[in-house]
Amino acid sequence: MKAIVIGAGMGGLSAAIALKQAGFETEVYEQVTENKPVGAAISVWSNGVKCMNYLGLHEQMVKLGGVMDSMAYVDGLTGESMCQFSLAPLIDQVGQRPFPVARAELQLMLMQEYGVDDIHFGMRMVDIADDGSQVTATFADGSTATGDLLIGADGAKSMTRDYVLGAPTERRYAGYVNWNGLVPVNTDFGPADQWTTYVGEGKRVSVMPVSEGRFYFFFDVPLPAGLEYDRSTAKEVLTEHFGHWAPWVQSLIATLDPMTTNRVEIFDVEPFHTWTKGRVTLVGDAGHNTTPDIGQGGCSAMEDAISLSIALRVNTLGVEDALQRYEKKRTERAGDLVLRARKRCDVTHAKDPAATQAWYEELRSEDGTGIIRGIVSNIEGNPLD
Repeated sequence: MKAIVIGAGMGGLSAAIALKQAGFETEVYEQVTENKPVGAAISVWSNGVKCMNYLGLHEQMVKLGGVMDSMAYVDGLTGESMCQFSLAPLIDQVGQRPFPVARAELQLMLMQEYGVDDIHFGMRMVDIADDGSQVTATFADGSTATGDLLIGADGAKSMTRDYVLGAPTERRYAGYVNWNGLVPVNTDFGPADQWTTYVGEGKRVSVMPVSEGRFYFFFDVPLPAGLEYDRSTAKEVLTEHFGHWAPWVQSLIATLDPMTTNRVEIFDVEPFHTWTKGRVTLVGDAGHNTTPDIGQGGCSAMEDAISLSIALRVNTLGVEDALQRYEKKRTERAGDLVLRARKRCDVTHAKDPAATQAWYEELRSEDGTGIIRGIVSNIEGNPLD
């Protein structure tokens, strides 16, 4: 059996590694010419880590991951603590510690595990043809790749998704812009082993530990899509939005490097439940593009990879049958996570200001129980539970 994997992101590489371990022949094609992930870091919650454990990559995740023992919310304007609590109850409930990791380092680790030299870079797919017994991808340079199945892990603007659905899909703007990057740990921003989030005015500033004494940071601001932006002005733009916030936020702005700070407009795609057409199926953002508001986008892609590999290993009625069974297992859960993230996004970013103010008041009386319950509900139901 030979699988053609389109996309060398987290979902595509996880699927390629899982299938390679199962004895499949795999070929991975990536349209970019080098490893330049969007976003500085990613929260790999316990369900995602379990997927990496399944692939034999636990030690690598421990090495890449930051130690995150607690969580806290802080009033962004006054600097007053709203709540702070240990994540130990979460870890005990789900059986695995989460690991915030630098995105580029996670990507590189997966590439190395698969084999960097075996990835075909600079290959943009332009056509898919399925003759019922094999599927062929055609690339912009005129070359082709043929296999028994094709896995579309080609991201939020997926061409494979258009093929499967028979038409392009509109992405929905979530209403906010996210700035993110990495800075050295500074306990003025928050404890080195804590995910600290400042909230107020429908905006958010957060720091989270990753490996090697660094914080992953992000700023969220509700803004229209399509505004002009010059990367070199990051400090000035963030000061415009947060200049009246607590001193620790000002210190974070002063510390960041504008030229390594990413600016991302946040989109998602309305959940849909047709992921498979013949010998072609979807993985990751191609199937369930989500906002990052519950930290499950990458984890859900990893779940796809494991679920797909299991479906192909244990079902023997043919490729099309196995892909349909994979689809049936995954679309409801993945779609539910998209909608959960959208709901959290709307509350966090003041789509309804009264609901956001009520959330701020809830945080002031939170002992961690409610927040952990919500995170656990996102983690549970994964294919390795």
